[in-house]
Amino acid sequence: MARRSQGVPQDPSYVPSDRSDDQLIYRRAENDEMVGYTPAEYGVRKDDGGGLIKPVNSSGGILFLALLLTVGMGVLVYFVVQVAIQGAWHMLGEVWWVFPACIYPFTFAWMSYLKERRAERLRKARNLSRPIE
Repeated sequence: MARRSQGVPQDPSYVPSDRSDDQLIYRRAENDEMVGYTPAEYGVRKDDGGGLIKPVNSSGGILFLALLLTVGMGVLVYFVVQVAIQGAWHMLGEVWWVFPACIYPFTFAWMSYLKERRAERLRKARNLSRPIE
């Protein structure tokens, strides 16, 4: 018996199933055919999300963004070292929001890059083309 609503009697031994890697995601590939990918082979999200700007979702593009954010993190570390050397700790109280605003995209970019590289290796092992949607 499936758990659907609060008022319906429930089977006490019911455990919902997790999404397994055996379940496939069917998407159109670069060669314009429908291909079934495992979640690990699919990689990062490939659609445009309905936005005006097309997102970067290739491993090369994500690597470029990750390296760009790494340079930004280097500038942030340099800033903190300069604040420590000059003893101007009051400045950090005014710009504290920069740290989480820089750390989150930096971490997300590198995690996305690693996810897409792994997906590329898995697709290459199965001789699959890259999904486009």
